[in-house]
Amino acid sequence: MSEIPPVSNEIDPGVPASPRADGKAKALYDAALAEIGKVFVGQEELVNVAMVSLFSGGHLLIEGVPGLGKTLFVRTLGRVLGCQFGRIQFTADLMPSDVTGAPIFDMKTQDFRFRAGPVFTQLLLADEINRSPAKTHAALLEIMQERRVTIDGVSHTVPQPFLVLATQNPLESEGTYSLPEAQLDRFMFKAIVNYPDESEEARVLDLHSRQIDFGKILEREVSQVTEDRAILELIESNSRVRIEPQLLKYINRIVRGTRSWPTFHLGASPRAGIALMQGARTLAAFKGRDFAVPDDVVEIALPALRHRVVLNAEAEVEGIQVDAELRSLLGSIEVPRI
Repeated sequence: MSEIPPVSNEIDPGVPASPRADGKAKALYDAALAEIGKVFVGQEELVNVAMVSLFSGGHLLIEGVPGLGKTLFVRTLGRVLGCQFGRIQFTADLMPSDVTGAPIFDMKTQDFRFRAGPVFTQLLLADEINRSPAKTHAALLEIMQERRVTIDGVSHTVPQPFLVLATQNPLESEGTYSLPEAQLDRFMFKAIVNYPDESEEARVLDLHSRQIDFGKILEREVSQVTEDRAILELIESNSRVRIEPQLLKYINRIVRGTRSWPTFHLGASPRAGIALMQGARTLAAFKGRDFAVPDDVVEIALPALRHRVVLNAEAEVEGIQVDAELRSLLGSIEVPRI
């Protein structure tokens, strides 16, 4: 496996110096990580990618076995960011109306009124999305794209900001089905949640051995660091972080490289490039800059690409891993000096 070469973040003397960002995004990011860390142990990639997804206006797919704290993480994130939290358990008999809501007959008014479904929240945990029939998770993916639900010709807008964190079990788990590539492409990032290391798992066991009510801990010990209006302002601000032409070409070469890479049967779509570009902008803002650098792209490249490429049959038989191939691809592309 090829190593990703060190990335130079020195500013080219020929490029005018960029003024420092105002630091609001970095201050919020640092404060949020500190509060989340009070109750949620480890899983740095999940925490980081979820924050980048939310502040880039995207959605996150999380893959991992049950019992790794995904629900606790979303509850904690909602508390820290001052957002509403909702959860839908996807099952084989879940219907689209169970997600979106449906008209019900009001006996008092003798008329139908819309009863909002659980999707009308700000942080939505779609648990085990790949256990539901296609028509059900397709309804959710439509809402992710349009940010609204249309029932009987009437549009109902979901609250903003709106972030879906959809979880799926590994495909070898019983009763799960693979999401189509076109639907996977709707997710900005895919995070892999692995088992915690020994020290982290010991801390989890220590916390739960005390029979602690995590709902009370969230109220007493975890502080809210922002609110929905400030989040929307930062999303707008992050979209203005500067992407130099050289960096845009670098992102384009990465995405186009997946389409000719020998072990990939299917390469990434242009939507992958948009995810890389906006994710790099948000990461730069979290680091106190108003310009992105190649390191920002490399940091979120695997979460942005791993669900958008498909290994060919020979690579699957040989047991080749997507992440390993993506690292080799990144190592083969010349890094621009910015």
